[in-house]
Amino acid sequence: MIILASDHAGYLLKEELKKFFNKENIIAIDVGCYSRDVADDYPDFAKAGCAKVLEDSRNVGIFICGTGVGMCIAANRNPKIRAALCNNTQVASLARAHNDANVLVLSGNYTRIKKAIKIVKVFLTTDFEGGRHTRRLKKL
Repeated sequence: MIILASDHAGYLLKEELKKFFNKENIIAIDVGCYSRDVADDYPDFAKAGCAKVLEDSRNVGIFICGTGVGMCIAANRNPKIRAALCNNTQVASLARAHNDANVLVLSGNYTRIKKAIKIVKVFLTTDFEGGRHTRRLKKL
């Protein structure tokens, strides 16, 4: 399952991604926020998103705030979350293949929808390579 979370600055990109998922018949759960008109706090939505991601090991999150930095910091405070701020498809691929990232973080202010969709597709279709990367993850 895909878990979507954003603050007000990530709201518009999140809504565009929801349209993409609906068009592709992909189920995504939105844990908020639900408007861009109220300045809210990204840690609240990161926490809600992390809780949903951790309900099932197959779940992945897509979290969005203005720069992506705040959501990434907030999500990574949970020791079972490996959130990666990805600004291109190469970083998204490596975040999954080498770091077994379970949360993709995007910038609502600096990522256009077409690019975001490409990043999301790569993130969702790249598998963890294991091997030496497993050893490294155990050190976290």
